[in-house]
Amino acid sequence: MAKVRHWERHRTLRLGWLRAAVLGANDGIVSTASLLLGVEAADASQGNVLIAGLAGLVAGAMSMAAGEYVSVHSQADTEAADLERERRELETDTESEHNELTAIYISRGLDSHLARQVAEQLMAHDALGAHARDELGITPALRARPIQAAFASAASFAAGAALPLAVAAAAGAEHGIALIAGLSLVSLAVLGGVAARVGGASIATGALRVTFWGALAMAITAAVGHFVGAAV
Repeated sequence: MAKVRHWERHRTLRLGWLRAAVLGANDGIVSTASLLLGVEAADASQGNVLIAGLAGLVAGAMSMAAGEYVSVHSQADTEAADLERERRELETDTESEHNELTAIYISRGLDSHLARQVAEQLMAHDALGAHARDELGITPALRARPIQAAFASAASFAAGAALPLAVAAAAGAEHGIALIAGLSLVSLAVLGGVAARVGGASIATGALRVTFWGALAMAITAAVGHFVGAAV
């Protein structure tokens, strides 16, 4: 009888890069647009606005890369430590590990006899893999990937930050604030909708959530720039 392979593409497979990419792009748009609006509101020259925006793009991308790498690497270190502990326990106390896996399968609904058979067969095939998956919750699809997260965050931050910076370069001083804020909010709404669609959530809710917080950040930064600029 021919074997039929059932192929499905699950959204959880995207979590490794999707979270970092969405966070990076969102932060790139919000932080750079807010920075530009704050400097614009302080009545800075067009050249100073662009210099500030470019500096914010580079610094933000590097910060996102470093932050994601350190954060996700901490998760990877924890996973590696747990796997090493399981490896040692499998070498020194196989019977206890077998009983532990059996208990896990019983708690999931198998009767004790079948649970023991399943544990025996899985441990015979790949004991560490079985414990990593069923005891620790570590799977290949969801394992921490620090370098992937760092590159995804840096690239998406730079891409997001480039949009308000390009608008600032093309817009005149008279309409700079309105254009930067308007196009940045539209971009945030699109980003929130796309991220929600990819993640299987409500597009409208995702777009509204991202846009609201982006607008709040821009408004506060512009107000600070305006009052500080007036005082200086």
